[in-house]
Amino acid sequence: MAKSKEQPAIDLTRVRNIGIAAHVDAGKTTLTERVLFYTGASHKIGEVHHGNTETDWMPEEQEHGITITTAVTQCPWRDHLIQIVDTPGHVDFTIEVERSMRVLDGAVIVMDGVRGVEPQTETVWRQANRFDVPRMVFINKMDRPGADFDRALRSIKDRLGETALPVCVPLVDEQVVLHLIEEDVWEFSGEKGEIVTRRAPTPAEQEIIDEHRETLLMGLGDHDEELGDLVLMEEPVAKEMVWSVLRRLTLLGIIRPAFGGSALRNWGVQPVLDAVLQLLPAPGERPSAIGHNLAGEEVLVEMEQDGPLVALAFKVQLFDGRRHVFARIYRGVLDSGQQIALAGQDKVERVARVFEVSGGKKNKINQAVAGQIVLLAGLRHATTGDTLCDPENLVLLERIDAREPVLGLAIEPESAKDEEKLVEAMRKVTEEDPSLRFEEDEETGQRIIKGMGELHLQITFERMKREFSLGLRVGKPRVMHKESITNTVVHEGGVDRVLELGNQQIPLRARVQVQVEPLERGAGEEVVSEPVWTPEGVEVTDAMREAVRAGATDATSGGPLEGAPLQDVRVTVVAVDTVGGQATAQALRIAGATAVREALAKAGGKLLQPVMKVEVVVPDENTGTVLGDLQARGAAILGTDSEAGVTVIKADCGLTSLIGYTTDLRSKTAGRGQFTMEFDRFDAV
Repeated sequence: MAKSKEQPAIDLTRVRNIGIAAHVDAGKTTLTERVLFYTGASHKIGEVHHGNTETDWMPEEQEHGITITTAVTQCPWRDHLIQIVDTPGHVDFTIEVERSMRVLDGAVIVMDGVRGVEPQTETVWRQANRFDVPRMVFINKMDRPGADFDRALRSIKDRLGETALPVCVPLVDEQVVLHLIEEDVWEFSGEKGEIVTRRAPTPAEQEIIDEHRETLLMGLGDHDEELGDLVLMEEPVAKEMVWSVLRRLTLLGIIRPAFGGSALRNWGVQPVLDAVLQLLPAPGERPSAIGHNLAGEEVLVEMEQDGPLVALAFKVQLFDGRRHVFARIYRGVLDSGQQIALAGQDKVERVARVFEVSGGKKNKINQAVAGQIVLLAGLRHATTGDTLCDPENLVLLERIDAREPVLGLAIEPESAKDEEKLVEAMRKVTEEDPSLRFEEDEETGQRIIKGMGELHLQITFERMKREFSLGLRVGKPRVMHKESITNTVVHEGGVDRVLELGNQQIPLRARVQVQVEPLERGAGEEVVSEPVWTPEGVEVTDAMREAVRAGATDATSGGPLEGAPLQDVRVTVVAVDTVGGQATAQALRIAGATAVREALAKAGGKLLQPVMKVEVVVPDENTGTVLGDLQARGAAILGTDSEAGVTVIKADCGLTSLIGYTTDLRSKTAGRGQFTMEFDRFDAV
């Protein structure tokens, strides 16, 4: 596809697409605000506690003081363009991090200098690992009492099993950083730390640099023979060589460069910006995306502006009440007004407008090219995970998977006349957020909304009231269950009746023998259908085989206790009796389903609920009270760790027992306790 003449080709070597991710309250948004100010992309620094930040633009984010939705913004720095994705830190909104990591080239993981690696740090780290995203670490809040740069680096080794090497070491009292590669001291002055002065170190500072630089060089030398030889021979190592080796090992995911400072106090940010350009990859330096054509053959999608369009829709967002789609361009050029196809869906749509985005503001552009992250208007059908491509060259990229929700609430509109408005509002919010589900309970007729936690659902209700003027009545939280079985059972069941359709009588006769057996937790659900058919010599068609399997599969849609989804069960169709060879496909399907349902009931149901990984941080004097309360809730205590007057309690606990726990914890610790949880597995509790 030819490039538009309206816009020159973008030099991809000078583009960086990075995400900023962390545990909640580690300072991601505060860091992003400094980056935007220092690069000139904004003229003031917003603060989370003032509710005026660039990327937390939604009213709900400003009210709660947390990032809820992924925000995309961009800024210039030293003749480069940095596109930044600021992601949520709360576990309820982890889908936002998942789909952001899918389209990023690099990431900066922010950590609290006091607490180091926290539960959601582990989650975002795993998400970055899944997509092989090279990353750097910024140890933030080094101005806080108890902050320890070296301890935070050790927590990366202990809890994540990875090697983080220091590049910029913070000196807390002076609020400067010692640059181990450049071997100088960076000072930050001016009203907002915007003036950076680099000077030679004092003898005391040089001693600290030498100590940490040795750690850096030895760590690099373990993976680079030439540099390692120089270190062993105590020869000087040029800074150009250090940068080069560190960049190569960063891109390979072997080393995670670490920087320290305090975003809130405006020191230590500019060295991180410089390192983003020097250490993180340009779009063309990432491995080519792998897709498949409609024949299922693998296709390599090179990051280039020539070639047919390939883009990934990774997020649907309502702007000003209108539907927009965030997309990452992987190949080719996308013009305003261009027709695109949704790969694998036989749908063609027209992109009405293309925008660059900065937080809650959008700027119309004529064209987007490979390497860019842009916002598209006019797409009615494209949703999260869809591949947008040239209608003449269909390519399907890997989709983005959403986690299953774990908490549900019954909802209804305050006014009966708002029924249609409720359905329309839920259609829009579930398009935006794939981890939300909206369905109707067949037994009670109630409408149920399911999400990842109490905060997730609370924010959804607040948005529906603000954006759709829709008042809701909400029931009590209901934890989503799954079911398994306790015993292995072999059972024979079937159908023997006559179906009357008008004047026609259709005999339905068939018998099916099945075995159901429990599997290990997390094994999933499996249906095996290779039975012995009787009587001997009966002609077995593909339709008959499929009917038996379909019947068995039908019966596994729900368990024997609540009808909740089955998990960790294997169903094996052992034998099929076609009753003289006269069984129809319909009879076989009914018989298969009946046999499996009866076998599951005999096997004894077992209810599984979401089990959460819990981390509770409390003052030492409250530890005994909080431990006792957790045990009373049925939690399995995995361990405790006490340091600097604070105890960290790790536990597994069923979600049912944790509803409303945040309020209880605050009352037991005079408001000083902190609590985070993350879904781990479904299990019997």
